[in-house]
Amino acid sequence: MQYARSGRLIFAILCTQSRVRLTFNHQPIEKIIRMSIDQQIDQVIKPLAQGLSEVVFYEIPLFGQGFPIIVMWLVAAALFFTAYLGFINIRGFTAAIDIVRGRHAKSSDPGEITHFQALSTAISGTVGVGNIGGVAVAISIGGPGAAFWLFVAGFLAMSTKFVECTLGVKYRRYNEDGSVSGGPMYYLEHFLESRGFPSLGKLLGGFYALALVIGCFGIGNMFQSNQAYVQMLTITGGENSIFADRGWLFGLILAGAVGAVIIGGIRSIASVASKIVPFMAALYVFAAVLIIAMSYQHLGSSINLIVSSAFGWASVSGGAIGAMIVGFQRAAFSNEAGIGSASIAHSAVKTDEPITEGLVSLLEPFIDTMIVCTLTSLVIVTTAYPNGLMEGGLEGIALTSASFAHHISWSPYVMSIAALLFAFSTGIAWAYYGLKSWTYLFGEAALTQLLFKLIFCAFICLGCMINVKAVLDFSDAMVFLIALPNIIGLYLYGPEIKKDLEVYMAKHN
Repeated sequence: MQYARSGRLIFAILCTQSRVRLTFNHQPIEKIIRMSIDQQIDQVIKPLAQGLSEVVFYEIPLFGQGFPIIVMWLVAAALFFTAYLGFINIRGFTAAIDIVRGRHAKSSDPGEITHFQALSTAISGTVGVGNIGGVAVAISIGGPGAAFWLFVAGFLAMSTKFVECTLGVKYRRYNEDGSVSGGPMYYLEHFLESRGFPSLGKLLGGFYALALVIGCFGIGNMFQSNQAYVQMLTITGGENSIFADRGWLFGLILAGAVGAVIIGGIRSIASVASKIVPFMAALYVFAAVLIIAMSYQHLGSSINLIVSSAFGWASVSGGAIGAMIVGFQRAAFSNEAGIGSASIAHSAVKTDEPITEGLVSLLEPFIDTMIVCTLTSLVIVTTAYPNGLMEGGLEGIALTSASFAHHISWSPYVMSIAALLFAFSTGIAWAYYGLKSWTYLFGEAALTQLLFKLIFCAFICLGCMINVKAVLDFSDAMVFLIALPNIIGLYLYGPEIKKDLEVYMAKHN
């Protein structure tokens, strides 16, 4: 380390004394050398991240508001499949509950985990800090009406989940060791391969897998560990915490905990998720309902405010349309329907009827968006609005936390514990998504899988030590980029899924 610092110093002096001004990304080299590692990485990745983000999240003007095309793409698919499949998100709901309860389960069915465990793993990958802080940001930007459109978008997203998770199970592959591998990379490859384009199918599957690997290291890993570190500081005393300025220490502990779970594969991940997810969901739901109950006098007026803001045509350019855009956008980012990542977890389920897991997956956006996000919205609108908290400049998780603290002073600690659990559970789910994408690219050998797990844990530690925004922006854009080929695949498989659904419903009704 001492030699490295000396070398950087000498090189900086030489660059300073030289008449030739060496630059990178329009920045003098000596200035970049003096930057922290966070800043150096940001300088390298930033132009690539900005360019990709501008393409993926390109906005078109709509009544004076910018509407990202990728969000429109996701919402359009959700709306289409809801209508095309005859509102499967309604008529398949009770069947989904029965399947999760194990009513039709058979121990002899192929697969690795139960329906409940598959659902828990998938939910652990979507219920995260965004359900607490992201909703507050949406309401701050789009107003109370954003909560209404967020709910609607979650309802529609249930249909998209049904299609992609059914396909994940139907076209999964069985490995020699008894494990299974499934997800968009497999059903996209199968579609093209079955039509005489095997090379193109492998290329498209490889692109999806590579993008998801990049995404898992960013938003599914570094961002989660960074947020978990922040929450741990809140719980343990902030600047006086034992972890203050010791992100590496917390990172090692968190990496060890995650590593202990993911080393056992999907069975271990699903076992932990099936215990953590119900607990953390119940903890947060109970706390949110309690706060809403304590603001019961504002509940009626708050619901009226949400609905009127959602359809407030008096200021259509900045009111209803803005609320709809922000609400749809937050829902798309929250439940990830259309991206296809959750189908990787659902693919491991024990079943010989793919439709059953498609039905189970309906519950994922219902819980993630329609329940958790809606409760967060109601906490903010019933408490923050009538008590002037919106005027204090608070935003994100700080606004949600302040809404809880308005009634119960120590509730931010409960929030911190919930957020910490959310970040941990999201990390272990995305480790599995990344692993299956990794093995698609490099094979199922045990050494190959171990290498990925070690790298994943190293990135957890790194996420607690540095905050590299450009890397997170790049991985975020890559994850949403793969929604383009995935949804095209869903459309192409649409007639097949509709036929399978009709056969299943006729058989079980």
